[in-house]
Amino acid sequence: MRDSLRKKIIEVCDKKIAQKGDNVGLSFYAFFANKNDEPEVLMEAATWWILTHKLDHFEKAFKIKKMIENKQ
Repeated sequence: MRDSLRKKIIEVCDKKIAQKGDNVGLSFYAFFANKNDEPEVLMEAATWWILTHKLDHFEKAFKIKKMIENKQ
């Protein structure tokens, strides 16, 4: 996964956790605007989320952040 996407995921997770607490869930769509202006990056996130790690649609933000930090 590209470094810019990893950085964006961590930033979004930090923001969601700060707003709603440690129990907040999110989907990979949380890392993108409501328009498809980066389809390759969106597919990269979707592949990591769905195919590589077989995650549920919503996962805890702290879990995703930890996975990204550990370069999984």
